[in-house]
Amino acid sequence: MVGPHGDVIGPHGEAIDAAATTPVAGHPAAVPELPWRRAARLAAGAGLALTMLGAPLGLLWAELAPNTPVVKAPGGAIYGQPQPEQPIAADGWFSLLGLTFGVLAAVALWFLLRRLRGPVGLLAAVLGAFGAALVAWQVGRRVGLSAYQRLLASAPDGRAFEKPADLRAGGIEWALGVLPVPHGNLLLPAFGAAVTYTLLAGWSRWPSLRPEPEPGPAGLSWASAATPAPPAGPEPPAPGAAAPPRG
Repeated sequence: MVGPHGDVIGPHGEAIDAAATTPVAGHPAAVPELPWRRAARLAAGAGLALTMLGAPLGLLWAELAPNTPVVKAPGGAIYGQPQPEQPIAADGWFSLLGLTFGVLAAVALWFLLRRLRGPVGLLAAVLGAFGAALVAWQVGRRVGLSAYQRLLASAPDGRAFEKPADLRAGGIEWALGVLPVPHGNLLLPAFGAAVTYTLLAGWSRWPSLRPEPEPGPAGLSWASAATPAPPAGPEPPAPGAAAPPRG
């Protein structure tokens, strides 16, 4: 929308520099900053979308992580072999999948939501990755859990069966009985997202982290260099000035 003085008006009534937002061939146009309310809504939606992706991540973890052989005993279930490797493998698969998810989530938010780059985008990536880790943990550990609990309650002593994968190197502890404190590899997706997003911001060549017109050789923007101002005409002679000599 064009204002009465030829300036460009944004969707929220803000004035936008037309030269800064006009794309020039071979050079990116400037990406304006979002109003804070719209940025908050967009960040919340991005974090929620990442959190929902934790469900397929948990199903993938349950598919890759091995179950642990156990034997029914009078006091419950005991490991079928001393020092089993399956719980360690389950933790390892969760760590690997979670860290990869955090890195990919940060890269996706960086390139898909360019107008959200900055602290708000970082917060959305970290909280979304942590939410996805919680969902993945709860979804993955419940695959086959009902069958295991049924066997644990009804199987005779000495019966061998398998325990579904769960985390031993991570989870949630309750401080003072009321404050949940996540720890261990449950934090790896958020850690991967934070490190990746910070590195992308550090490698960005634009101070605002959003694409901007690059300056030309004389320090002018490419947009202003591509549309030079028309040359001014000669000024009229002052009253009483001598006429120029005729040839």
